[in-house]
Amino acid sequence: MMNQRLWLPDLTARPGLFPHPMLDVEFAQLSDVGRVRRHNEDYLGHSVPTTPTEIRSHGWLFVLADGVGGQNAGEVASRTAVESVLTGFRAAGPGEPHSALLPRLVQSANLSVYEAGMKASPGGNAMATTFVACALRYDRALIAHVGDSRCYLVRRGHAAALTRDHTLAGEQQRMGLLSAEEAAESQRRHVLSRSLGNDMFVNVETSDHQVFVDDILVLCSDGLHASITSSEIAITVTHTPELEASARKLVTLANQRDGSDNISIQLIRVRSVERIGMYRGRPYRLR
Repeated sequence: MMNQRLWLPDLTARPGLFPHPMLDVEFAQLSDVGRVRRHNEDYLGHSVPTTPTEIRSHGWLFVLADGVGGQNAGEVASRTAVESVLTGFRAAGPGEPHSALLPRLVQSANLSVYEAGMKASPGGNAMATTFVACALRYDRALIAHVGDSRCYLVRRGHAAALTRDHTLAGEQQRMGLLSAEEAAESQRRHVLSRSLGNDMFVNVETSDHQVFVDDILVLCSDGLHASITSSEIAITVTHTPELEASARKLVTLANQRDGSDNISIQLIRVRSVERIGMYRGRPYRLR
């Protein structure tokens, strides 16, 4: 990533391009270096289908990583992880279930980051990264994540977190040792309990969700969610029709309140879905 803001416009299917009912989304993404750091160690990526066949065989994939490490190590870790998963996603067999595909791709990305770190520092690990991915197909969203980059689902003006922070404070909260308020204020809230690249294997957390028309999925690094509440995210994306404008507003607000970290966000709005059922592992259309 370059130090300045990176803006990528909507590259998805336009209304009417494909016959409905079929999954169709629009998206926008923005990454900002923040007000303090000199380098942007966040990295964003996406895979967009270009034909009706690809919409059903592969679907969409959105990925976001927040690199950890000194010098250029964080930049290398996040880029390595994102590009590894995108390459694997595009090369996957048609119709491979996302629930099996994404964990396998994230494990492969973890090994790539781990090996790159060992080459950079033979005496020990030199880099790591958080990672969150959202794969969309038919009327489902499969979320895979490691670390504290998040995914929210905004529906009817309310935001629900689809990920859990893999931090020491987050683990203590899940064990009942800290309340949600205490975890939010803990000095360990930014200390990762797992990330890509620290070890040869990583525990990837996944969840599967049904999506509906007008749902908005929000992927973001902790540079954004550490200073903006989920309610504020929901209000902004709900009352700002243009996703590009929503992304700019949220990044600007995060910079105004803090700006000590890189800030990255992806916004994905569901325009239409294809309702399907499963029979003996094969999808079929519901009417």
